[in-house]
Amino acid sequence: MNLSGKSVLVTGGAGLIGSHLAAELAADNDVRVADDLSKGDRDRVPDGVEFVEADVTDPDDVADAVTGDLDVVFHLAAYTDTNFEDDRTLFEENTEMTYNVLERMAEVGVDRFAFTSSSTVYGEAPRPTPEDYAPLEPISIYGSSKLADEALISTYAKSYGVQSWVFRFANIVGPYQRGNVIPDFIQKLQADPDTLEILGDGRQEKSYLHVEDCVDAITHVVEHGDRDLNTYNLGSRTTTSVIRIADIVADELDLDPDYEFTGGDRGWTGDVPKMRLSVEKLSALSWEPPNSSDDAVRRATRDLIDELV
Repeated sequence: MNLSGKSVLVTGGAGLIGSHLAAELAADNDVRVADDLSKGDRDRVPDGVEFVEADVTDPDDVADAVTGDLDVVFHLAAYTDTNFEDDRTLFEENTEMTYNVLERMAEVGVDRFAFTSSSTVYGEAPRPTPEDYAPLEPISIYGSSKLADEALISTYAKSYGVQSWVFRFANIVGPYQRGNVIPDFIQKLQADPDTLEILGDGRQEKSYLHVEDCVDAITHVVEHGDRDLNTYNLGSRTTTSVIRIADIVADELDLDPDYEFTGGDRGWTGDVPKMRLSVEKLSALSWEPPNSSDDAVRRATRDLIDELV
């Protein structure tokens, strides 16, 4: 699909990835953003982009945002593990949002759909994990909700003619991010420069991709993936440990704190301690991760220090 001169909707377009994606697409397309601002910020929506304040769990709000003049919907609106203590609400609202958007698209005849899934659908899988790894056995409610979303998208792609792109993300980092390891470490060290609490044992090791590289990969795949259902991992070829992230953050803040660990091999219930995605399928589509995980973490750390310190 040629992403030029199109009418595009980005749900969750005031968040970390959505705002960067909206800005990238706005250069050559007519872009609309729908967001309820529960996590996002209105100021992140680029100038010249139409904004619709919409709760995507509400079919009436979705009807206002998803109109028949659209060429493609990028569905990024979702809740994460940090949004609710109630797992049922997290699962039901994530899947409800995806169903609402797809149902409305079918009503008005929009037949291209891009979706941000997650590496969490794999659970604790061998590394590097390819897209065709099975069985998919998520260990978190968030991962379960993303897998349920993927099943629904597959149905609409295979049975209702909605060409779809599904992106299974590694850890995406960059400006505007909150509630994740890098901003958490920065804020903890602001409060106490001498000591840093690290969840788990610090040996958790995952792939990281800067948000600008992530957006570049998304647009590349949508432009070049031409099957009815296109599923791609987005990540880097390397991993970074939590201890290494702590080292990078401390270095960028010019601090030398003592580390205190909460113990165990994972940071929280449902945390996958080791994750590295295969990006060979992405590479075969002529897109390579331009940076290592360490580089992505350091770049994001600098972005976030500028915002938070």
